[in-house]
Formats: sequence, structure tokens, C-alpha cells
Amino acid sequence: MNIAVLGTGMVGQALAGRLDELGHSVVVGTRDPEATLARTEPDGMGNPAFSAWQADHQGVTLATFAEAAAGADLVVNATSGVVALDVLGLAGADNLAGKPLIDISNPLDFSNGFPPTLFVKDSDSLGEQIQRTFPATKVVKTLNTLTASLMVDPKSLGATSTIFVSGDDAEAKSTVVALLASFGHDDIIDLGALETARGTEMLLPVWLRLMGTLGTGNFNFKIVR
Repeated sequence: MNIAVLGTGMVGQALAGRLDELGHSVVVGTRDPEATLARTEPDGMGNPAFSAWQADHQGVTLATFAEAAAGADLVVNATSGVVALDVLGLAGADNLAGKPLIDISNPLDFSNGFPPTLFVKDSDSLGEQIQRTFPATKVVKTLNTLTASLMVDPKSLGATSTIFVSGDDAEAKSTVVALLASFGHDDIIDLGALETARGTEMLLPVWLRLMGTLGTGNFNFKIVR
């Protein structure tokens, strides 16, 4: 499958690398490819510069958001929530139309420091805002409740754990679930329509508190039933 991963940070790198490993044709989208490749220092989170990462993933190409989305069968939004709508706007509504869009972003607001608050919650979600802004796109919310390394290698925990899927289009969800299974996810709960993303986005305050208490992001939720 031709897949566009929008975002060059930790999540984008993890997803693009795993998808490439699984044999997909992967293009990573960024605002300015030349500027992205010119950066050599780690980002503020300590993640390697994209140029260093790409040296080890030469099968993955870099393009503008619009170029990446135009050639894709499926698009992954791996940007931070605060810029998600802007980035998807740069990708272009026409380039996203009719395609499944995996939305991993969370509506985290760090303007008052840590821990962040949510800039949308309760009666709406970022996933729904994306769907309303790009109505011809098939938005599927998933993978937003665990750290990047576990998104693509859940079995590294040594135990089964749970991820959630929300979306209005059954065919798009089926495509995404198959992709998640190829990553190794074996407990995927379809919560239903995209409005259920309100719940998974609101798990983030709990997740962040757990990360602080445990001293690591290397954990996940398990729904026992």
C-alpha cells in the first residue's frame, strides 16, 4: 500500500519505519523537505533529527505534506494535535478525499506548562473536528493512547494489551484494523462511531499521570473482560 505519514517527529518516525519494514511504500510529509533535512540536532524531546533517522531508513522518502498525501492510498496524521488541522490543510482536502486517515493526534495544550490540559473535550473531539473540516476523508482515530514504540511493536511489552478504534466508515476501519494487526496488536476494540474518540482522547490526562508515576511511557492499558 502507498502510505503517507504526516509528521517527522518520534511518532512519524516510528510509524514510517515500521510500515517500510512491512513492505509498504512510505512517504513522510513535512512543511519544507529541504529545511527538515538540513536540521542535524535532536529535537526538543531528544528525538534524532530526521536526516539521521532517514540514513537508516533509505526506503522512506520525504516530500511536502501535499505531495505525500496526493500519492497515498492511506494517510497517517502523526502530528501534534495543536497543528493537526493546519497540517491537514496543507496536505489538501482534494488529496485526502476518499482516503482512510489514521488520526493519532491528541488535543494537548501545553501553554500553561505540564501537565497539559485538553483544548477540546467532553462534547467534541479533535478527531471529529478533523472529520468536519475534511468531510470527504474517512477519519479513523486510533493509537493515540500509547507511546510511539508500542504503537508499532506492542508485543515488546511481553503481554497483550488493548488499543481502540473509532470511526464512521466501516470499510476504512476494516483497513486500519488489518494494518494494526500487522503491527502485532491482538486486542483491538472497535468503540463505534467517531464521536467515541472523545473518550480515548480524554484518556490522555490519565496516561500522562501514569507516565509520571511509573517513570516511563512503556506501558499500555488492558481491558479485562
